[in-house]
Amino acid sequence: MTAPIPRDIPDLPAIPGIPRLMPSHVPATAVVAPSRRRLTAAFRLLTALTAAGAVTIELVLGSPARVLSLFAVQSNILLAAVMLLAARRAWTARRPLTPALTGAALLYVAITALVHHVLLTPAGPPPTGWHAVSEQVLHTVTPIAAALDWLLLTAPGALRLRQAAPWLAYPLAYLAFSLARAELLPAGASGRYLYPFLDVDLHGYKSVLGNALLLGLSIYALAVLLVALDHTRPNLVRHRAKTGFRLQPPVG
Repeated sequence: MTAPIPRDIPDLPAIPGIPRLMPSHVPATAVVAPSRRRLTAAFRLLTALTAAGAVTIELVLGSPARVLSLFAVQSNILLAAVMLLAARRAWTARRPLTPALTGAALLYVAITALVHHVLLTPAGPPPTGWHAVSEQVLHTVTPIAAALDWLLLTAPGALRLRQAAPWLAYPLAYLAFSLARAELLPAGASGRYLYPFLDVDLHGYKSVLGNALLLGLSIYALAVLLVALDHTRPNLVRHRAKTGFRLQPPVG
């Protein structure tokens, strides 16, 4: 035998506070259909081809082993690969590449430009012909193109401060590679040291490591500056989705 069902259910205790629904973000792609960014893809493809062309000229005119050991060449190879992938994603309306990768490519070509124009002084007669063209492209044209892509074709606020330290891994590895390469070559060999501020025969290990420390701190400061600028620059991307759904607290 079961107990009778009561007519009135006792009142439930009140929940303290005003009930709120947590904000729920819906990806913009769920609201706005993704669109191809043809001009963006064309610019990035042109940048990739320009960097690849300059590297190819350097390989034809110089020793491939030495050319591929240069930081400027390596950074432009990375930029060409990143721009090619980014162009494909823009053309096919896919999500952009991770900011950690695109930010690293931008930082490394910026280092290439700054070291060339600020630290390196021309030794001997200036390059002529196609070599002069490739030098100008590697150290000036592609860094400017990468900066323009970042400023005009990329949404701001994607870079994070925690990415600055991992970005230093490649410059540190390059320093170790450069010094190890010099040790494998015979003493006094032409082009043994790729950059004069890393010349152990001329400055000694103490000064070279001091130069490397100052350069590393400068690179980290540049990385932090890029992150800060990324969070303060205006958004100039036309096709960026502006709205999504956000649940608001109930009315009443």
